[in-house]
Amino acid sequence: MNIKELNIIKQAILNEVEGYEFYKMAAAHSTEGETRDAFLELAEEEKKHIDWIKGFFEKVQSGKEDEFTLRLIGNVDSPRIFRWEALDRDSAEKAISVFGIALQMEKASKEYYEAAAMNTELKVARDLYKQLAYWENKHYDDFYNQYEKLKEQWWADQEYAPF
Repeated sequence: MNIKELNIIKQAILNEVEGYEFYKMAAAHSTEGETRDAFLELAEEEKKHIDWIKGFFEKVQSGKEDEFTLRLIGNVDSPRIFRWEALDRDSAEKAISVFGIALQMEKASKEYYEAAAMNTELKVARDLYKQLAYWENKHYDDFYNQYEKLKEQWWADQEYAPF
């Protein structure tokens, strides 16, 4: 059993749990139904990550990491589950805060998985971490684009324009 590898995986699980809890909290504080549903869907995506990584942890812990295959988790391309147009624009300040934190979380997760991929000795772990880094990067890009739109809207609402 590789303790170093197990510690990398345990931290990855914790990172995903933090994302899951954050999106659940954002959903609980959303007043608009579609926005709440979108955050709940993002929480469920994080839950899938948790389940996949836990499954991988169990394989590594039992010395059966070769039995884990990326085919078990399917296509990890960004599902584009978040309908940005569904955001409640009247609560722009809350949305900007949520998106700002989400950007930080997605970036940190991507960087963690990239580092994990470089530091693992297991090919299957490297492949999993690269896929997860790719997915986190897609989430980051989606959040970044929306954050920029919300920021511009918030600036306009504050009458900081024309700049």
